[in-house]
Parts: sequence; C-alpha cells; structure tokens
Amino acid sequence: MQTEYSDRRQRYMAALGKGTAIFRSAASGDRNFRQDSDFYYLTGFDEPGAVLVLAPHHEKHKFILFVQPKNRDKEIWTGYLYGIETAKEKFGADAVYSIGELETKLFRYIQTADRIYYHMGRDCGDHSYDRSFDATIIKHWQNGLRHYQKQGVGPIAIEDPMPILSRLRLVKSPHEIALMQHAADIAAQAHNRAREIAAPGRYEYEIAAEIEYLFNKSGGGLAYPSIVASGSNACILHYIANNQQMQDGDLLLIDAGCSYKYYNSDITRTFPVNGKFTAPQRAIYELVLEAQRQAIAQVKPGKAYHQIHDAAVKVITTGLVELGLLRGEVEELIAAEKYKPFYMHGTGHWLGLDVHDTGIYKRGEEGEILQPGEVLTVEPGIYIGADLQPAIGQPVILEQWRGIGIRIEDDVLVTAEGHEVLTAKVPKSVAEMER
Repeated sequence: MQTEYSDRRQRYMAALGKGTAIFRSAASGDRNFRQDSDFYYLTGFDEPGAVLVLAPHHEKHKFILFVQPKNRDKEIWTGYLYGIETAKEKFGADAVYSIGELETKLFRYIQTADRIYYHMGRDCGDHSYDRSFDATIIKHWQNGLRHYQKQGVGPIAIEDPMPILSRLRLVKSPHEIALMQHAADIAAQAHNRAREIAAPGRYEYEIAAEIEYLFNKSGGGLAYPSIVASGSNACILHYIANNQQMQDGDLLLIDAGCSYKYYNSDITRTFPVNGKFTAPQRAIYELVLEAQRQAIAQVKPGKAYHQIHDAAVKVITTGLVELGLLRGEVEELIAAEKYKPFYMHGTGHWLGLDVHDTGIYKRGEEGEILQPGEVLTVEPGIYIGADLQPAIGQPVILEQWRGIGIRIEDDVLVTAEGHEVLTAKVPKSVAEMER
C-alpha cells in the first residue's frame, strides 16, 4: 500500500515543479478523529497534529513529515503515536521531525522553492481553526521573498494546492475503486435489511439504528448522518431527526452511505412502508426512476458532466407535464426552471475520500468531461411538500400528490467502455420496492 501513496506523491510533485506544498493534518486527537482527506491521500498517515511538506526541488529531502513525538502520558489518553523513528520507517519519509521543530526546520524546504502551495484558512476538519499556522506560513513566505530579493531564488507566491491535487484525486486507482465497492456492498446490505424490517408502527430511528449497526458490524461507519424520512419528511432534503412513527400508506426515503477505510458510498432508496405504492406514489416513483436511468446512460467517457443533470431534468419536466403538475412547452419550462419547485437540487456529485469529493464540475462555460476512474452519484428526485404552492400560471397541486418525496441514488464508476453501477445490489424497480 505504501507504494500507492508513493506513486501519488510522485505524480503530485511532478506537477509542482519547483514549488513546495504544505499540508496540515486534522488537529483533534480526541473522539471521532478523522484525518484530513488530502493529508491521508498523500501519506496514509492517520494521526493528528502533523504537517506534510513536499519539496521536489530539494536535493535530499522531498517527502518530509513533522509529527508528534512519543509521549506516554498523551498516549494513555488518546492512543498510540508512531513517533519520529517509526513514522520514518513505516511511511518512507526522507526526513521526519518533531512537530515542535517546524518553526526552525520548515524554511530550508521553502527557501529554494519558486512558490508555496498551501490552503490558507482551511480548518482540516477540526472546526476550531488555529490561524497561527497560517501566520507561520506567511512569515516563512515573507522570509522567502527577502531571500529572493538577495539571491534571485525563493517563493514569490502562495497558491492553493487543490487545483493540482483535485485532478489527481478525481481519478480513482483500482485499489480505491475496490474500497469504494466494499463500502457500497456494506451499504447495500444495510439498505436491503432496512426495507425488510420497515413497517407501519415502527419508528424511523429503529431503521436508522439497524443501518448503523450493520455498517459498524462490517468494519465501516457512517459516511454522513443517515436520512430516514417517512411521509412528508421525505420532502426535507437534509432531514435527520429520524423520530417519526411510520404510518400505513407512507413512503420511506432512506439516504444512507457507509464509510470504509476512508472511502465512501452514498445510496438513496424510496419505498412504501406497507409494501404497496398508491397510484400517485407509483407514478412519481416511475418518473424518478426513468430520470435516473436516462441520467446514468449519460455516464461515459467524453460526456460533459452537465449532460447527466440535463437528461434527468428533461425526463422529470416532461413527466410533470404529463401528470398535470406543470403546464407549458417542455423546453420553455426547462429554460425558465419551472421544474425547480419539485426538483431543486443537482443530479449528483463526485464521490471518494469525501462524500462530496474534490473535483470541479464546470470549466468556465464548458462542462467537465468525464474520464475513466471517476466515481459520481446519480440522484434525481421529486418532492411535493404538503404546503408547496404552484408557480404563477401553473396548475393547482391536487391533494393526491401532496406529501410525496422520492429520490433514487446510485454510485456510478466511469469505465473505459461506459459505466458500472457500484450500488447495483440494492434493488430499485417498482416490483422490487413492493413486497
């Protein structure tokens, strides 16, 4: 596995030229620690309070770590620390120093760089951002500028490391894809179990608990707080109260993903709690399902990312007109975004080390072009809240439609030939959603 991290660093440093890149680890070592994704991607190092320096221009040291030294008292409270010697041996760094030496050692890796790559102001997941580290970087950069004025060599700019790194992270290696497939398989098992046990009279939190149990039992964890939304709760996009009792005739929308060894899955299914769709529920479900099918069909190399969303919007808008929920010419309705009261979010996002993974979706006016190895979600939906008001000039929303919220989401890998649905083990046909 260290070979994979080494390959990532080599590819990243090749793109840095004579720059020096600096990354902070996540800071908190207490409960619920999760390493910063960029730091983990480049090192595999899973401890807080560390700094990574990549200096491809340096004669001897190109991969440098500043880590917490061995400290018996600290380890009693928060667990084992690699320390300097073990970190150097295990992670293959050219040099490893105590984090306490950062102030004195860092400049040697900056002074011959032409720029510093550092994400200013990033909290690295601890949500209590310490700006003193930013100040340290700025101070060293200013020293570097003075060095440049005297020697003609030194960092003349600070740039964000993400434009380069996100392009690397966007395309997953076979190892990363295998981890994501495993995360998807765990989540599939949990979704299928949730569908088995859901019934009128049970509570949303009972289903959420079963999902989390299966994630943990399989060596994973929650990729994000699970959404288990029955009835009109499904019209709340980020509903996480999960405290309502399910009623006969309700739909249940479950949006739950598993995180496994830092890699994530993200799945949504919607099904009738009593095992049978009503006619209006079925009509909306079939429309969302067709929108997802058409959107997934756009996932192939050479397609622009926005074509996925465009395909879903066209199917949904056409269907809403046919059902009498919208009125007008389809293309005009799309141009005026009249579908948005019913479908207000995008059709997906990149997926990987982060649930909303790094990567851009558009370059200026041009859509990002899909390439093999990318993984994204495809998740169209329709939401008709109990109090949803029609737009001016649009039909009155009949009571039979109100309270219906449906989303269907899968994780899709772009392959050389087209695509592969990593979450295909979770059924989604009408017949499979009914029981």
